[in-house]
Amino acid sequence: MKKTFTTLLFLITVTVFGQAVRKYSNEFMNIGVDAAALGMSNAVTAFSADVNSGYWNPAGLVHLEDKQMALMHSSYFESIANYDYIGFAMPIDDRSSLGISVIRFAVDDILNTTQLIDDEGHINYDRISLFSTADYGVTFSYARKLPLDGFNYGINAKVIRRIIGDFASSWGFGLDAAIQFETRDEWKFGLMARDITTTFNAWAIDEDEFATIQDAVEGQNQELPETTEITIPKLQFGVAKKFIIRYDYSLLAEVDLNIRFEENNDIISTSFASISPALGLEFGYIDMIYLRTGVGNFQNELQLDNEERVSFQPSIGVGFKYKGIQVDYAFTDIGDQSVALYSNVFSLKIDFSIFR
Repeated sequence: MKKTFTTLLFLITVTVFGQAVRKYSNEFMNIGVDAAALGMSNAVTAFSADVNSGYWNPAGLVHLEDKQMALMHSSYFESIANYDYIGFAMPIDDRSSLGISVIRFAVDDILNTTQLIDDEGHINYDRISLFSTADYGVTFSYARKLPLDGFNYGINAKVIRRIIGDFASSWGFGLDAAIQFETRDEWKFGLMARDITTTFNAWAIDEDEFATIQDAVEGQNQELPETTEITIPKLQFGVAKKFIIRYDYSLLAEVDLNIRFEENNDIISTSFASISPALGLEFGYIDMIYLRTGVGNFQNELQLDNEERVSFQPSIGVGFKYKGIQVDYAFTDIGDQSVALYSNVFSLKIDFSIFR
């Protein structure tokens, strides 16, 4: 069973980019960073105001008062895939900030069993080899306060590197743009536009390596796949408000709308765009202990009896902050509650002010 799984995973991995234009390319860049945000079902576009804003809304970087660094690790599919993130950001003056972040999503040491059977039809385990697939995303962020009171803007420049063993690799480039606005009564609004120019990936395929898998499954992988991909733009709009309760307690609430320009299974879907809402809540005590929950990714799922059912993705999390160090944990489902692919996510954030 394990051999069958790894063979299928290998073949799927090699051919997954075989479309000239794929609406879901570079999906690893949509998973999210920071356990605090994941615990709120990614509903943080309006309120994000730390080093992780480079991912969620670069306009939020203007709120930094000192250098910050963030780390995150999580494992998916029973630790088959590993997702890691590191981010760094700093103010450069009283009106602007810079940031950089790196994301890696990888499946390491995959068994390549396509050559398991030799030319004489015998099984030869010495013909098994290992390979890895890895996706890298490097983001450079810039944020600045606008002359209009309460308005900030931010931009991201992204470099994508994807590697499938010795068989193929690609480079990609894209841009994000974002704004945040805060009213005098502390309502916050945020808009994040991802891949605004479409993110372009160009693949290079090793034809000699590809030839070794052309006959691994009869009738499959007979032609070289296309070598270009385009990631279509996406929008995330959020509204947030933080309520103070009896001085020591606080409640942060945010509602986001995630918009894709395609027709899919989102709870609101048209030929022009589809919308999936997300709600995140964070309960805080003395700005030190946090409890979080959220729900999002509402989908219309067709059942075996041809009836549609609305599914969703729940999440919960906790956090602890002392001085300039914050540790967060999230328990979240990367699909929806019916699939139950729940993952444990840990993240660390350090504010360099603790060293002053």
